[in-house]
Amino acid sequence: MNIDTKLPKVGTTIFSVMSQLALDHRAVNLGQGFPDFEPPQALRDALTRAMAEGKNQYAPGIGTAPLREQIAIKTQQLYGRRVDSATEVTVTSGATEALFAAIAATVRAGEEVIVFDPAYDSYEPAIELQGARAVHIPLTVPSFAIDWQRVRDAITPSTRMILVNSPHNPSGAVLSCDDLDTLAEITRDTGIVVLSDEVYEHIVYDGARHESVLRHPELAERSIVVSSFGKTYHCTGWKVGYAVAPAALSAEFRKVHQYLTFCTFHPAQAAFAEILASDPAHYLELPDFYQAKRDRFRALLAPSRFKLLDVPGGYFQLVDYSAIRDEDDIAFSRWLVEQGGVAGIPLTPFYEKPPGTRLLRLCFAKSDATMAAAAERLCQL
Repeated sequence: MNIDTKLPKVGTTIFSVMSQLALDHRAVNLGQGFPDFEPPQALRDALTRAMAEGKNQYAPGIGTAPLREQIAIKTQQLYGRRVDSATEVTVTSGATEALFAAIAATVRAGEEVIVFDPAYDSYEPAIELQGARAVHIPLTVPSFAIDWQRVRDAITPSTRMILVNSPHNPSGAVLSCDDLDTLAEITRDTGIVVLSDEVYEHIVYDGARHESVLRHPELAERSIVVSSFGKTYHCTGWKVGYAVAPAALSAEFRKVHQYLTFCTFHPAQAAFAEILASDPAHYLELPDFYQAKRDRFRALLAPSRFKLLDVPGGYFQLVDYSAIRDEDDIAFSRWLVEQGGVAGIPLTPFYEKPPGTRLLRLCFAKSDATMAAAAERLCQL
């Protein structure tokens, strides 16, 4: 039977490819963005209690009330935005589901979504499945800043959404207050929805604060903001995220969510509600926790031939390998796994039109032992 694929450009994700290569070659895996250390013990204990207490059946489709209430409290405390937990907060099966539901709920066939390259690889397939078109604007290398004039020039009557990501994956770049003001000015008096991917919201360094779209009253009224407990609590395998949006946008979002996953893992929701209430220090201390890892990893790589780009946020280090080999990043990534014993992620799959840079993404959400083992191999190249 011949299948007319709806996603002709999509194959196995680069994350799965590189993780499998790491397994095949027994390489240190700094590719896929997951920690190799455990979630907080208090969170794991709360999960066990929730299962023992019988929270093993369907949760409410929009999320349990205690968790939504804690998300609303956190949103007001961090960003000064008061949201209604009943109508403006939705718990999802990971941030990827939330991003898909947001796009499916608001973008129609023939419309356009502006994305910024390098862009996380789930964005464009979600757009294409709606019969819409992703309009790619490259970020400025090496700062990975947005060229707002290019955004203005790209907007057409068909523009339905602008998708921003801060802290940015893979570069770690962060949006400033001025960026948010400009985004608000560009979208003012339009029907454009802003989708803000903020899964690394608590991982911002050097005393900076995360400039969430939720901090900006004008933008918050036209935005769906997505975050992830997996990134914050070192439990990416639990796949629990959430979306915050005004009631009208949330209502449309929930129409898709209820038929996509309907509800999210019940015991984990109970556990997150408990730890958000009992230990807010965890996410408040996360910048220092990961900054120590960033600084350690950079110190370990300092003797290498890699050029290290700045890391304002997130838990990825971009490295320029042009002093080591002159080949494209996909070829270099394979060579590095096979000959160097370390897996990273090339940036080419994050671009519509790769710029030919010699950059690799390395994850430092790892134990000291893992970082040291990887750095020893990388310094020998």
